[in-house]
Amino acid sequence: MNGSNKNLVVTILAIIGAIVVAGWVLKITFNLLGPLLLIAVGVLIYMMFFKKGAR
Repeated sequence: MNGSNKNLVVTILAIIGAIVVAGWVLKITFNLLGPLLLIAVGVLIYMMFFKKGAR
């Protein structure tokens, strides 16, 4: 194997690794999306109903 073939193999492995990592990040993000939305709605309701006197 010469230098250009090694660079090509490293590049292909890096791309595959990046796709795997991006897939894991998206999976974790979508698993946490539901609880985060519930927390956001709860905070919004709290601010709408209990912070009216502050305005």
